[in-house]
Amino acid sequence: MRWVVLLAPLFLLAACSPAGKGAPGPDLGVILAEDPAPSLSDYGLFADMASGAPAPGVLPYDLINPLFTDHAAKHRFVFVPDGQAAAYRETDVFDFPVGSVLVKTFAFAPDMRAPEEGQWRVETRLLIHKAGGWAAYPYIWNAAQTEAVYSPAGQRLGIETISPDGETLELRYAVPNQNQCKTCHQAGKDIAPIGPKVRHLAHKDQLTRWEAAGILSGVPEDVEGEPYAFDPSAPLDLRARAWLDVNCAHCHKADGSASNSGLWLASTETGQARIGILKHPVAAGRGSGGLKQVIVPGDPDASILLYRMASTEPGVAMPELGRSVADPHSLALIREWIAAMETE
Repeated sequence: MRWVVLLAPLFLLAACSPAGKGAPGPDLGVILAEDPAPSLSDYGLFADMASGAPAPGVLPYDLINPLFTDHAAKHRFVFVPDGQAAAYRETDVFDFPVGSVLVKTFAFAPDMRAPEEGQWRVETRLLIHKAGGWAAYPYIWNAAQTEAVYSPAGQRLGIETISPDGETLELRYAVPNQNQCKTCHQAGKDIAPIGPKVRHLAHKDQLTRWEAAGILSGVPEDVEGEPYAFDPSAPLDLRARAWLDVNCAHCHKADGSASNSGLWLASTETGQARIGILKHPVAAGRGSGGLKQVIVPGDPDASILLYRMASTEPGVAMPELGRSVADPHSLALIREWIAAMETE
């Protein structure tokens, strides 16, 4: 696998910390400081930076359906200050106390059919709940994989790898700049987490482990999550809606960055026009591809939704951020879903 820095050299080697630098545990003073720490290790979230092992009190977790980001592997961790817990919410993101941190590391391997072999961490994004609200900070890993440095300007990388389907890929991977974080995490005038909702987390006894660790309270019995989007044994409509929820609904919601589209794609949305069925776009421009409606039941090729998912052209591709290639499995799922819709 070949990695090429395309823009904005970071001069990371001068900023590297010693291999394996870590801390006894999360440092609330650093976490709650007004300014972001210059290095990821400063937070004490990792017991060992070289291996990426989390510090005590930092819990790994995953989502039933992860957001697609150029086939990147993702490692998620959550920290909640000792003696406190996030409060359960039925449909929204859990109510995390001040001092909580959500950690997401993006990584690639030479061959994503074996993502753990020779894996290379590219970036780690932090969402920190400070006294004034959530703050988002991007960090980029150095070549030695011993440290990640605060990088508010983002970065563009050329990455060569093999996809999970065996396709050779030359990715134009983009680490977002700090201002772009709000594009996906917008909640009105604020920013907010996306993933930690019960419908995204309720699998593999994960919520039970959160409760046992003392970081989540108030979870009802027999809570169910959404189905895995690519499990053919689950209902097609639920799988497609679950995929759209994770990949699109963080922008396409009433208080999101795409609220003016009138297209709201959360799996909890019940309005047919709101999810795009027979809906004319508000202002798609060339993003419509000359098509007339967002979703045309029974006709995927006439549906703007699928057209924009398949595109990699800036200004047309959806989602706007986070990918330079299309995911064939996602396209096949949404194509099948639209094709199966009955016309009136």
